[in-house]
Amino acid sequence: MKKLLFDLFPIILFFVAFKFADIYVATAVAIGATIAQIIWLKVRGKHVEVMQWVSLGVIVVFGGLTLMLHDEAFIKWKPTILYWLFAAALLTARLMGRNLMKTFMGSQMVLPEAVWNRLNQMWILYFLVMGALNIWVAYSWSTDIWVNFKLFGTLGMTLVFVLLQGVYLSRYLKESSDEARP
Repeated sequence: MKKLLFDLFPIILFFVAFKFADIYVATAVAIGATIAQIIWLKVRGKHVEVMQWVSLGVIVVFGGLTLMLHDEAFIKWKPTILYWLFAAALLTARLMGRNLMKTFMGSQMVLPEAVWNRLNQMWILYFLVMGALNIWVAYSWSTDIWVNFKLFGTLGMTLVFVLLQGVYLSRYLKESSDEARP
């Protein structure tokens, strides 16, 4: 839970800043919060995950363009770019014979290879759909609705997606733990 809140920190601050100010103040706050996260991890001697570095790069570039050009379209594209980069990373690794889902989660659970492959495919599809959905909401509704969707909609859909995956994986985890017993 602590890690989830830490990861959501810039998004929550973005949401609060938007509600009290505007998209440009919120964007500056999100950039600052993301930089502060990386600094906090480095100062504490913690490992900064690749996903956090990618997120930092995307928020600095797209947030910076939003602020410099005074155009909110760039910050609205930021989640889509991140989602599609994650999908591309999962797909590219898979095409090169590596399953990143297994790499990231393999130490936490034992699954048949076919299930790891399905899990990887589900995340690729999820990221592609979420990227498209973000752009659709961003250009179909007001910025206020998009900001609410960015926090509550994506968080809710991610939670549902992870819970459904848990249900799907539970039958294989049970089988795997049964097989591991003598």
